[in-house]
Amino acid sequence: MHSRRALLYMPGDDRRKIEKSTTLGVDCICMDMEDGVAANKKVEARAVIAEAMKDLDFGNSERCIRINSVGSGIEKYDLVAALATNPDSIVVPKIESAEQVKWVSDHMETYELSSKRAIGGVRLLVGVETARGILNLREIAEADKRLEAIIFGGEDFAASIGAVRTKEATELLYARQAVVTACAANDLQAIDIVFIDFKDPEGLRLEAEQGAGFGFSGKQVIHPNQVPVVQEAFTPSDPAIEYARRIVESFESSQREGKGAYALDGKMIDMPLLKNAQKVLDRARAAGKV
Repeated sequence: MHSRRALLYMPGDDRRKIEKSTTLGVDCICMDMEDGVAANKKVEARAVIAEAMKDLDFGNSERCIRINSVGSGIEKYDLVAALATNPDSIVVPKIESAEQVKWVSDHMETYELSSKRAIGGVRLLVGVETARGILNLREIAEADKRLEAIIFGGEDFAASIGAVRTKEATELLYARQAVVTACAANDLQAIDIVFIDFKDPEGLRLEAEQGAGFGFSGKQVIHPNQVPVVQEAFTPSDPAIEYARRIVESFESSQREGKGAYALDGKMIDMPLLKNAQKVLDRARAAGKV
């Protein structure tokens, strides 16, 4: 699965910003047809994105396109236009049910069949941003094998429940942990909330490190300056990688010797710690560190 430590949104109608994003070394570039584009610029965004996808070298960055939400009335037009550019992934916002996920995936498969492309070649990421979406997380996470990640929209969720957004984000705690849990149970990536104050790198670092500690795979970003801070927060440190490697190797050795739990550096090591160590190595591998 592609590393998604940082998912950077770029307005789809702004060629200059899309070009800038390709120079940042960011894991994911998400060209937006939805919230980042004015209502009277949607058609223009489709055209600008199509030209960018044809002309630009995105390097190792995942090429994502976010369409408008199911039920918006323009999602079909967005989806066809996006798929025609042969993106790596489609991002669908404001998902509230498994049926919506399946609707998008079915249309993607129909397009792949009609254009003689590999079935499942384009990945699917969905945004969960409302109270109904959070309540239906289990069904959403299990909805379709094409699905790879759930992106949590904190601002929209807070609005949907009438919460006041705070810097501490305590009002989002339940929903953030629910997203991580649903993703972990279904081998999906969980992508954390946007930190909207792009002039506060220390606040961003703290929130990103908190998200990584919660179990998120990455974080949404809205400004180029946020990319290095976030990608560093979601990349395991060298000491953490080395310790995780020692746990995995020593656990395998203890199993061969018929041992259960055992001590390493004065700490008891058992299956839960092994699983955590394996996740650290998975994140490091995705980031290209092992």
